[in-house]
Amino acid sequence: MEMQSKLMAGRDRLSDLPDSIILHILSMLPNNKEVVRTSVLSERWQFLWKFVPTSLEFNFPVSDNENDTRDYLVSIHIELYYWRSCEKIRKLRVWCLKYDERYVKDVDIWVQFATKLANVEDLQLGLSTNNRRYEFPQFAYKNASLRNLVLWNCQLNPFGNVNWSSLVSLSIVYMEFTDGVIEKVLSGCPNLEHLELENFSGIHRLEISSVKLRELIILDYKNENHDLWLELIAPYIKNLQILGLCSEIRIINVASLVTVVLCLDFDFEDEKQNLEKEFRLFKELLDSVAHVENLNLGSWCIEDLLSRYTNEDEQIRRFESYNFNGSFPYLKTIKILNLNGSVLPLFDIVAAFQGSDASPDYVTMAQELLSYPRSFPHASVVCSYR
Repeated sequence: MEMQSKLMAGRDRLSDLPDSIILHILSMLPNNKEVVRTSVLSERWQFLWKFVPTSLEFNFPVSDNENDTRDYLVSIHIELYYWRSCEKIRKLRVWCLKYDERYVKDVDIWVQFATKLANVEDLQLGLSTNNRRYEFPQFAYKNASLRNLVLWNCQLNPFGNVNWSSLVSLSIVYMEFTDGVIEKVLSGCPNLEHLELENFSGIHRLEISSVKLRELIILDYKNENHDLWLELIAPYIKNLQILGLCSEIRIINVASLVTVVLCLDFDFEDEKQNLEKEFRLFKELLDSVAHVENLNLGSWCIEDLLSRYTNEDEQIRRFESYNFNGSFPYLKTIKILNLNGSVLPLFDIVAAFQGSDASPDYVTMAQELLSYPRSFPHASVVCSYR
């Protein structure tokens, strides 16, 4: 009877709830448009949608038609104009624009919306280009709201100091750094915890002095000057991944490192003449991380290197000529990732094999591994099949 009387009076229990609870309910709706549709329910609900935290994501259609690109650009501008009065936009993601210089003002509007108007916490800008990269605007280097920043094919060149005081995670993909840029960026991110650099060049010394930055991922480092290597000095990082084509990286100081993933390949022009060099460089990398607790090795580290010898006896002889049983005083786990070969060093190993059916060789290898004595009482040998 009470519910009926309230309905007859034009009210209901949902509308009687505090705004904070209603906003929480609205935030669980599957998309932004459904949130906005609630504005027609009553005068009280008319503007509630503006206070619901939202995320905006735009993915350009795969098309070579310039009109399709322009139409989608216009639709993004309309959407952003519509959402400009929203109280809280957590995330803006614009992806897969085939960037050309004629679109510079369009991208500037998106960055301004994210960094100056909406103060988003998460900005992801993914551009594809065969020409000139998008120049990240100077006004965007000072922002206190960004926590996650992802940039593809953007050129960083701050004229002054960088101030991204709240930034926790930074991913930079497809960039050619100029002198001093990476130092400026890192000095302006005092709370950065995660740094990812992918398909980049122009850096020959990466020094990370921040105590808070704990995870570093390096993927496909491009070194155009082979006389200068990328020197890594990061005494406080805990997790390091070196992936892809990274032929000339020298680890100088990673004193606090706990876990390292080496899933890399050396890109030398003359493979036969440089095979000895590849073994030496790989051993240098292992020596530089000998203090870690967890070591994950990609398939290249053993299988790809050895597969360049067609004779199996020669593979074994070559491998045995290199002693990888160096001093690893704190090592608890080694992982051999995506392993398809048949030659393994004598380590305590967590090995994952590709494929749903284990071959007899894998079964034999698993039995052999399980027979090895543990170096540490808590060390484990786990063989899994993918």
